[in-house]
This record gives sequence, C-alpha cells and structure tokens, in this order.
Amino acid sequence: MALSEEEVRHVAMLARLQLTDEEVESLRTDLNSILDYVDQLQKLELADVDPMEHPIPTVNVTRPDEPRPVLSREDALRNAPESQDGAFVIPRIVGGGDAS
Repeated sequence: MALSEEEVRHVAMLARLQLTDEEVESLRTDLNSILDYVDQLQKLELADVDPMEHPIPTVNVTRPDEPRPVLSREDALRNAPESQDGAFVIPRIVGGGDAS
C-alpha cells in the first residue's frame, strides 16, 4: 500500500504539522518503506511460533528482597532542621498566600 502525497498531507494536518513540499516527499518515501516492511511482516506464517515477551532471555540481576534493620524514627529526625510529632516539618509551598 503506497501513500499518496495527499494522504501524507492529511496525516500531517491531523498531527498539526506544517510540512514543506520537500518534507512531504521525504516522509512519503519513509512512510511507504515502513508500510512495505509491515506488509512483509504480515505475510509471515506465525501460527506455530510461541509468543515471547523478549527475544533474548533475561535474568533478574537485582539482589533478593530481604528484611534488614532500618533507622529508628529518632535517628531519622536527628538532623532535621525542624520536626513535630515524629515527622519532618517543611515550609509551605502551595497556598501560602492570603485567603482573600
């Protein structure tokens, strides 16, 4: 399926793109190449091919998730500039102006 110049301009208009005549021709060539490749893929017989999530087998390289000791609340808040009721106090960044 080959795209015409008018079809490329229509797609560009839908994408809100302003293209020069040279860009339209270049994109028409590129899009037609992509469509030809997709057409080749659609012709493949894949009924006996098992689906796969990744073409190369992957292995999880992260460490196992194991419980470890954590900081106590007091240790976490020890260097805080200000704390209140066991939590960090931070400056207000939204809605700090007058209510009027």
